[in-house]
Amino acid sequence: TDSETEVNGIGPEIPKEKLQEFFKNLDRLNDGDKLLLAGSVPKSLPAGIYREIAGRLSQKKIDLLVDCTGEALLDVLENRPFLIKPNHCELGELFGVEINSAKDAEKYAVKLREKGARNVLVSMAEKGAILAAEDGNTYFCAAPAGKPVNSVGAGDSMVAGFLAGWLESGEYLYSLKMGVSAGSASAFSQGLAEKAEIMKIFRVLREI
Repeated sequence: TDSETEVNGIGPEIPKEKLQEFFKNLDRLNDGDKLLLAGSVPKSLPAGIYREIAGRLSQKKIDLLVDCTGEALLDVLENRPFLIKPNHCELGELFGVEINSAKDAEKYAVKLREKGARNVLVSMAEKGAILAAEDGNTYFCAAPAGKPVNSVGAGDSMVAGFLAGWLESGEYLYSLKMGVSAGSASAFSQGLAEKAEIMKIFRVLREI
């Protein structure tokens, strides 16, 4: 079929002692480590937990990657996260506008960078993706050809692909294309894509 049904379950109840245990583990992170905060906040945790986590790590040189929406995303900008990844719909919702093109996405991605995010990665489904990067430039990557099968996990895969590309190269466009490759490969698969599928798309995108 050409439609999907998304079912989201309620997250687990997280007791206070487990949250304290989590914070102790956070305190073990060192300069140069990477931390990804992704998804909605469980109802059993404070709404501002992402801001609290970011603030707790602010004295260390830790690259924070954030993939969430709304206030939770805006809350972390003051701590200059290394990367945030709204999709075009989520980006539009933050500013009360509709994002219909890469030019629109660039305009509002730059605004988020001005608010504190070092790099802003915006996925736009079949329209590709843009990266408003810390170097002041904006990079674009077209979407590869393929038939979407399952969008679940595609955004998470994009973040993982971007980070893998960054750790390998330290180059913005390379990392963007690796992110698009990973996200697209997962969207074209029933489950999460295998490395071979990702690299097949990446080789095509590198030639564009």
